[in-house]
Amino acid sequence: MIRFLSFASALLFFGFMPFGKNAHLHGQEALSMSQAIQKGLENNYNIKIAETRTDIARNNNTWANAGRYPTIDFSLAFNNSFRDLSNPAGPVTGSSTFSTSAIPGVTLNWTLFNGHRVKYTKNQFEQQELLNQGNAQIAVENTIQAVILAYYNALVQKEQLEVIENVLKLSRDRIEYQEVRQEFGQAGTFDILQTADAYLNDSTTYILQVNTFETALRNLNLAMGEDNLSIPYQLTDELSSPIENYEFETLEQRMFAGNYQLRNQLVNQQLASINTQVQESAFLPSVQLQSGVNYNIGLSLGNQTLQFGDTPPFTQDIPQIAARTFNGFLNVTATYPIVDFGVRRTRVDNAKAEELVAQLNIDELKRNLRNQLANTLATFNNQKQIVQLTEALIQNAEQNLTIAEERFKGGLINSFDFRSIQLSYLNASQSKLTAIFNLKNTETELIRLIGGLVQ
Repeated sequence: MIRFLSFASALLFFGFMPFGKNAHLHGQEALSMSQAIQKGLENNYNIKIAETRTDIARNNNTWANAGRYPTIDFSLAFNNSFRDLSNPAGPVTGSSTFSTSAIPGVTLNWTLFNGHRVKYTKNQFEQQELLNQGNAQIAVENTIQAVILAYYNALVQKEQLEVIENVLKLSRDRIEYQEVRQEFGQAGTFDILQTADAYLNDSTTYILQVNTFETALRNLNLAMGEDNLSIPYQLTDELSSPIENYEFETLEQRMFAGNYQLRNQLVNQQLASINTQVQESAFLPSVQLQSGVNYNIGLSLGNQTLQFGDTPPFTQDIPQIAARTFNGFLNVTATYPIVDFGVRRTRVDNAKAEELVAQLNIDELKRNLRNQLANTLATFNNQKQIVQLTEALIQNAEQNLTIAEERFKGGLINSFDFRSIQLSYLNASQSKLTAIFNLKNTETELIRLIGGLVQ
C-alpha cells in the first residue's frame, strides 16, 4: 500500500513536467551560431587585451620613434648670486652685490648616421606590430573555437533532452495503458510496478539531463563572455554531421600558408634577423649634429662702502649694469669604436645564434603541425564512419521501438522486452549525438589548423 502511495505522489509531481519538442525553451531568446560567435568576439577580454597591445605597437611604429628626425629642446635658466665683501684695508671697505641673469636657449640634436640603426629599428617596430596582430588573430581564433564547441555541446544536450522527453512520454503512455488493462483484468500488480519503475527511472534521467542542458547553456554564456551566466537561449541552428571530404596535401598547403601560430613564429624569425643587423651596425661609425642658440641677459646691483685716508667712510649705490650676450653654435661629432675587447662581436654571434634558434623553432612547429593535421584528419575520417553507423543504428532502433510498442499493446512481448528495446533506442540516440559532436569538434580543429576560423 505504501508503494502505491509513493508511486501516485511521483505521478502527481511528474505530471507537471513539460513534454514535447522545445517545451523547455518556450519564451527564450533565439540564438544562432553566428550570433553566439559575434557575442563572443565583442565580449572576450583576451581579444580586447590583444587589440590594445596591437594599438600600442601601431603607435610605436613611426619613423620618429625609430630616431630618424632631430629633437629640438627649449631651455630657460635663471641664475642668481649674492656677494658680500668686507675689506678693512680699503679703500673699498665693504660691498654687497646681487646678480641675476636669464638664459633662454634652443638646442637641436640630430643623429645623421648610426650604422643604419634607424632603418633596422623601424623594421623592428613593423614586425612587432605584425606579431601583435597575429596574437590578436589567435585570440579571436580561440574565442571562435570555444564558442562553436560550447554551442554544439548545448545543441547535443538539447536534442538528448528531447529524446528523453519522448521516451518519458512513452513510459507515461504505458502506465495509462496498463491501468486500462488492469481495469479489465488483463494486467496485474506486477505489470503496473514494472511500468512505474521504468517511468520513475526515465523521470530521473530527464531531471539529470535538464541540469546537463542548463550547465551547457551556462558554459555557452561563459564562452560568449556574458556576465550573467544564467541567460537562457533557444538554439536555432541544427546539429548536422559535416559531409566535406578533405585531402591531406591541400590542407597541408593551406596550413603552412594560414596557420597563425606558424605566422607568428615566422615574424619572430624576422625579428631575430633584424636584431643581428642592429648588432652588426655597432661596427660602423656614428655621426651626431648639435646646434643651438642661447641669449643671456644679466643684471647686477648693490652698494659699496668707501674710505680714503682719515676721511669718514661713506656708502654709495653701485650703478645697475645690464649685459646681453647672444651665442650660437653648430657642432658635428663623429664616433668610431676602436677596441671593446670583443663585446660587439659577442653580441653579433649571440644574435646569429638566436636566428638559428628561431629557424629551429619553425622547423619543429611545422613538424608538429603536420603530425597534428594528419592525426586530426584521420580522426575526422574515422568519426565520419562512426556517425554513419550510428545513423543506421538509430534508424533501426526507431523502427524496432515502433514495432515493439505495437507488439506490446498486442500482448506479443512483455514489459521487460519492451523496456530493453526502449533503452536500446535511448543509447543509440546518445551514441549518435555524441558521434556528431565529436565530428564537429574535430572538424573545427581542422579548420583552426589551416587558419580558416578567422577570415
